[in-house]
Amino acid sequence: MPLSTHTDTILRISDVEFSWGGDSAFSLAIDDFTIGQRERLLLMGPSGSGKSTFLSLICGIVSPQTGGINIAETVISDLRGAARDRFRAETFGIIFQMFNLLPYGSITDNVLLPLRFARARRMRAALQGTPSAEARRLLERLGLAPSLHRRAAPTLSVGQQQRVAVARALIGAPAVVIADEPTSALDQDHQEAFLDLLFEEVARAEATLIMVSHDPALASRFDRTVALADIAQQT
Repeated sequence: MPLSTHTDTILRISDVEFSWGGDSAFSLAIDDFTIGQRERLLLMGPSGSGKSTFLSLICGIVSPQTGGINIAETVISDLRGAARDRFRAETFGIIFQMFNLLPYGSITDNVLLPLRFARARRMRAALQGTPSAEARRLLERLGLAPSLHRRAAPTLSVGQQQRVAVARALIGAPAVVIADEPTSALDQDHQEAFLDLLFEEVARAEATLIMVSHDPALASRFDRTVALADIAQQT
């Protein structure tokens, strides 16, 4: 496994074991893995290989049975309940594969939603004015300015919903942006423009980017490409 070229580490996973029980039993084991601050990492792997589980472990959506996950000098695997939820809201901007927008809220409401649970992130969003102004800036960059007050569903296309999800992940400059197949609904031209914008905003926030994709053609855009099979044992 190649080592990160970034000297400061924002993520370290050590001796982690995680398993689902029941009829669809599944487990991952990760001995040691690090990601550097401001690194752009592309995570590859076939469907069913455990990429979404890996992301859920990093974000603290699920907790390992053994081992530790250290994010920005906080052992998130030791946090419980509300403390873990607060840390996730402050630290992570997440672009979910299914977007998870509030259908009856406006586009702006959806973008501002993470700030309701993250005080420091809300303060960062207001550095140049107000959180609403920052939401507008992001939406304008994503080509959604005329739609600010429209409901998130059912009037938006899949591509538009995707861009709302990106603005929601980026607002307030989270330390880590996680993107689960964010280019899957885009053609080649829109994919390149989308990645240009995503990388520009991630750099602006001095954030780390972890992106999952099935497309090896994207590798040249990233600092490092890692196959999940190279860092995690699956059973």
